[in-house]
Order: sequence, then C-alpha cells, then structure tokens
Amino acid sequence: METAEFATSNNSEARVIRLWRYPVKSMLGEKCGHLTVDKRGAKGDRLFAVRDADGKFGSGKTTRRFRKIDGLFGFRAVYEHETPRITFPDGREILGNDSSIHTALSDALGQPVTLARERGISHLDSGPLHLIATASLAWLNQLLPDSRVDDRRFRPNILIELPGMTQLERLWLGKTLRIGEVILQVDDLTERCVMVNFPQDDLPNDPRILRSLGRDIGPHFGVYASVRAPGTIKLNDRVFVVT
Repeated sequence: METAEFATSNNSEARVIRLWRYPVKSMLGEKCGHLTVDKRGAKGDRLFAVRDADGKFGSGKTTRRFRKIDGLFGFRAVYEHETPRITFPDGREILGNDSSIHTALSDALGQPVTLARERGISHLDSGPLHLIATASLAWLNQLLPDSRVDDRRFRPNILIELPGMTQLERLWLGKTLRIGEVILQVDDLTERCVMVNFPQDDLPNDPRILRSLGRDIGPHFGVYASVRAPGTIKLNDRVFVVT
C-alpha cells in the first residue's frame, strides 16, 4: 500500500500533537497520550451520557436521539480505570459508579437524569473519530483575530499539526489516512453547533465563532473518519495519505 506524506511549505512532517477523549458526552474531556482505536472509535470516547426522563441523551443540541441540556459544559469527566470520575461545577468529584451520582447530577442540572453507559444506541454524533488540523485553526484565527480560537472549542479526538491557514481537512474527504498503525477513511465534514461558542476553562463565551463559520463556509469545521484498521494512535505519530 503506497503512502504519501503531506506536502508542506517548510518540509515539516504532519504529526499528531493532541489527542482527546470525552468519557461523558457533552462534558469536558481529557487529554491522552495515546488512543486505542477500534471500529467504534477511540476506546471509552462518549461511552457514557446523561440521560433525561424521556430517554434522550444530553447534548448541546436537540435531535431525534439527543436533547439539549444546559450546563453540561460545567462538568469534566476523566477515566479512573474504566469508570468516569466527574468533576462538578462546584469542585466535587464523584465516580460514575457511586450510588449518589444520579441524584447529584439531577440536582446540579435541575431535572431528573441518570448517568447511562452506551448500550444499543450510540452516543456518538456521527463518525467514529473527529479530526482537525492546526491549519484550520489558523484560518479561523485569521478571520477572528480578537477571539480565542482553540481546538478545545471543537472537541476533536485528533489534532494534526499542519502549516498554513486553510481548511486542509476538506481535501481529505474520500481519502484514506494512516496514523501510526491505524488506517482511517475520511467520510464527512463535521457540522458545528452552538457548543463551539460555549465558555470552558479559560475560554470565554464567544458567539462570533459559529456565526463566522456559518457566514464564510457553512456550519462545518473538521472532518469525521471511520476506522478501516484498528490499533493505537500516539502523540507525535506521523500522518500519511494512503494513495
């Protein structure tokens, strides 16, 4: 199988510089040194979700499967072994298998909810893995120089370092990537929602983010990819296009 490294203006290598997974859908997640990837996506990614009284999963938007639940971005989830440890807005930390977790989440969110592990219905929005290149972030930063453009706003699994200021991911559609030992098929653009504007950690609320994307390119930023060959993706893995 032939491969071609991404061409860059300064001959630097395309490489993975950040890896993320989100143990609980629509909560803040955790940086990882590696991701174990199978057909579903990154192991543990969005494996849990907050489920409301009607059986819908909490999200930043309302769809057939999901229901917008305000306040989820105020929580952070990281794994302790295979159990999510959830940090609440007030600083409390509760393990996902603690008997108090459902009541604590319900009280904090102002409605009856439970913490649910994925069963028959996927918690993923669309594709198994979400990829963004630094060139796209630079492009958006050029449009919005007074905004805090940051990959955290877009919740990718994989951030790829590529020079330039253009949405290079759009050139990946229909192509196959090799990252470390993993083979990915780039299938679709990532449709954005209001969550990209939300404040998190040191990032302020900024409605200009989604408004600018909608005005200039439609509400898309980054790409979704499916997994053709599973394995492990690590920080600093080089990225190739399979030709």
